[in-house]
Amino acid sequence: MTTTEAGATHGYHHQKDEHLKRLRRIEGQIRGLQRMVDEDTYCIDILTQVSASTKALQSFALQLLEEHLRHCVADAAVKGGEEIDAKVEEATKAIGRLLRT
Repeated sequence: MTTTEAGATHGYHHQKDEHLKRLRRIEGQIRGLQRMVDEDTYCIDILTQVSASTKALQSFALQLLEEHLRHCVADAAVKGGEEIDAKVEEATKAIGRLLRT
């Protein structure tokens, strides 16, 4: 986990409310999956909902990554020096983790 300076503004800051709303919808999808299992719903129907939940999380992750690139990486590029290399490496590792899922 990467730490940042206290009080730092993150790339997602301006859309925080929208992100939280989106995450609550995804949370609802996961609760729906629990309910489906509890109610002995047909396996294929559950798998369809798992796919939808997975895609929703992937979409959220991609948007967050885009905001990181536009804000954090772009800011580091303006500052120059070793900071840009660190931010690019950090983003590259995040992309790698997303691709493994």
